[in-house]
Amino acid sequence: MSQTGTLYTVSAPSGAGKTSLVDALLKRCPGIRVSVSHTTRPIRPGEEDGVNYHFTDEETFSGMLAREEFLEHARVFGNLYGTSRVWVERELHSGTDVILEIDWQGARQVKRLLPDTCAIFIMPPSRETLEQRLNTRGQDDAGVIAGRMAEAVEEMSHYPDGDYLVVNDDFQQALDELQAIIVSQRLRTRRQQQALKPLLRDLLA
Repeated sequence: MSQTGTLYTVSAPSGAGKTSLVDALLKRCPGIRVSVSHTTRPIRPGEEDGVNYHFTDEETFSGMLAREEFLEHARVFGNLYGTSRVWVERELHSGTDVILEIDWQGARQVKRLLPDTCAIFIMPPSRETLEQRLNTRGQDDAGVIAGRMAEAVEEMSHYPDGDYLVVNDDFQQALDELQAIIVSQRLRTRRQQQALKPLLRDLLA
């Protein structure tokens, strides 16, 4: 029987540093992958289809939704986002851990369907820092940033949905804390029973 991986959701307001932290985490922790979501939002400079997102139109997205191909989906800033159910299930069944970088709506849907999901919420150290990070991107105008800041307050109010809460003030500390969460989940007895089956059998013979 193959070992089952752990599913993680990582949620945060835009600009909290979620993607940078997850990218750094992947370099530290083998055996974990990030799901590439489908979205109807326009591709941004520097992004690549199939790498950052699977970019699609609303008609195609609606068809996939009708066929129940998404584990979760949500409309954010007027655009649709969804996670492939088949891809996630395949990776977990192979023993690979999977991270979903999704907003609180999607994380709540996943937790409802799969209660064993480990939900992580990332917060910025202050509103001022969050706004500064959004401005530093240089991708959005002032109106868009103002809208994102308003949405951030709503997003952050859902932090109690998470099993873990990480504040991204010092990047290395936040990264260490994320890694500690992964390690602790991998040491859970149910997970270790599969990974250490021969050892446990010999010890208890």
